[in-house]
Amino acid sequence: MNETRTPDSRRRSERSRRAIYDAALALVSETGYARTTIEGIAARAGVGKQTIYRWWPSKAAVLMEAFLDLADQAADGEHVFPDTGDLAADLRLVLRATVDEMNDPVHERPTRALAAEGIVDADLGARFVEKLLEPPLQLYIGRLRSAQAAGEIRPGIDLRTAVELFVGPLTHRWLLRTLPLTHAYADTLVDYALNGLAPRD
Repeated sequence: MNETRTPDSRRRSERSRRAIYDAALALVSETGYARTTIEGIAARAGVGKQTIYRWWPSKAAVLMEAFLDLADQAADGEHVFPDTGDLAADLRLVLRATVDEMNDPVHERPTRALAAEGIVDADLGARFVEKLLEPPLQLYIGRLRSAQAAGEIRPGIDLRTAVELFVGPLTHRWLLRTLPLTHAYADTLVDYALNGLAPRD
């Protein structure tokens, strides 16, 4: 006798969710955030738009979750800042990985589209910062706090401002696209931020 198996709804739902993520990221890369619609995402993913509305209240919610999933994949699910005891080496490692991600079209195109839309849509911009930018910044702060406790950074330093010395220039160069974003540039940022610009003995 042939067994009749009941379809696994959880597996089917996960396939649909993954297809929706991929469709949303692809469309926002190709057409921009403003032209991306729930209908377009549904058609691209091969699902009914009611499926999307069952899981998400809006286009922004779909895209935000898709971006968070993309970020998780890039980090292999491990949100840990290395702490080898060598602050400069740890910062160079993380900044170089950030450069690679910023230069990767899979991440660069949708991230740029959402970042640009966040400038004109304050609510989306706030969610973009809260969900995608703030968590990694807190990892930087945690690593600098550890270095401060070890005496590598002087007491009284505002750690949030210190973090911006590393990630701010990277973001600026990425946004303007005027100069290449390279590992050498990341290493230079670490050197300048940690050692300053004053003449050395």
